[in-house]
Amino acid sequence: MDKEELFNIKIQEPSPKAYKNAQLHWDAIAKPLDGLGIFEDIIKKIAGITGNADVKIDKKAVIVMCADNGIIEEGVSQSGNEVTTVVSTNMANGIASVCRMAHVAGADVVPVDIGIKDNINIKGLLNRKVSNGTANFAKEPAITCKGLLKAIQTGIDITRDLKENGYNIIATGEMGIGNTTTSSALASVMLNIPVPKVAGRGAGLDDKGLEKKISVIENAIKKYGLEHQKINSREETFRALCCIGGLDIAGLAGVFIGGALFHIPVIIDGVISAVAALAAEKLVPGCCQYMIASHAGKEPACRLILDRLFLKPVIDAGLALGEGTGAVLMFPMLDMVMEVYRENTTFDDINITQYKRFTDI
Repeated sequence: MDKEELFNIKIQEPSPKAYKNAQLHWDAIAKPLDGLGIFEDIIKKIAGITGNADVKIDKKAVIVMCADNGIIEEGVSQSGNEVTTVVSTNMANGIASVCRMAHVAGADVVPVDIGIKDNINIKGLLNRKVSNGTANFAKEPAITCKGLLKAIQTGIDITRDLKENGYNIIATGEMGIGNTTTSSALASVMLNIPVPKVAGRGAGLDDKGLEKKISVIENAIKKYGLEHQKINSREETFRALCCIGGLDIAGLAGVFIGGALFHIPVIIDGVISAVAALAAEKLVPGCCQYMIASHAGKEPACRLILDRLFLKPVIDAGLALGEGTGAVLMFPMLDMVMEVYRENTTFDDINITQYKRFTDI
């Protein structure tokens, strides 16, 4: 895929008929109208995405993009790239936090080496390495044009493969030391919001560390001429990703584009995943119709991005673990809601008059 092919991708609208049929089905269930709130909206949205009111989300996966970020050379993180290697290896071995949670939720974890600095050859870690980490964007652009396209294509391809293997809902996650710096930088330029309003403490920076992080990001934004302009066009978004992005973000952007292309709902996790979702929407408008927000996140940019995408998070618990853990938390809740949607009695079953809806569906 070249840049022109990426920019020419067209996203089909979700099915309004399937959405409406799902609404009619909810209304027929013996309970108050809209009694399950936003969860009813999510199931209707999934019906529209898949084109079928007979919703099925029984085969679940979480794609975790793992990559290192050269910007850690600037002292913006407590940890080094060795942590990315260790946690990614733990994912491959099924013992990382997301693996424990996914096991309970009945979901499969798909960890992907899209840009880990170290070379890891281990069963269970999908090797789709674009490069051994990104460059230090304080000194040079983080990703080449070719590398960015390859990372996006990787996300699209993995999503397609999961769809072909029967998966019907995907969560997104990431692992990579320094990626709250890359995501904060991209959030600032894509939202056109000052860096101090979007940059958080990541894995636990003190006040001095946060000041350093903000300064590094601000200087880089000026270096690439990205300040005081709205990043609206595909070309501007692509350039921003090359200059200050991460390979995990680029790969996840591909996952969101793939979800829209292959009609599979994709759940946003925290701020890194949310930045990737916003980038996907800016690169390929219409993708957001296929996204589901899981949680508001602890990083300040997370809620701002979800608001820009007109997506409402379900969970507001100050989550900041990453790895896709917040998105995976959605799975058991959706399973419980689906039990009502698929198995509950209807008003006809109990011979009671159905509630009337006085607003348009």
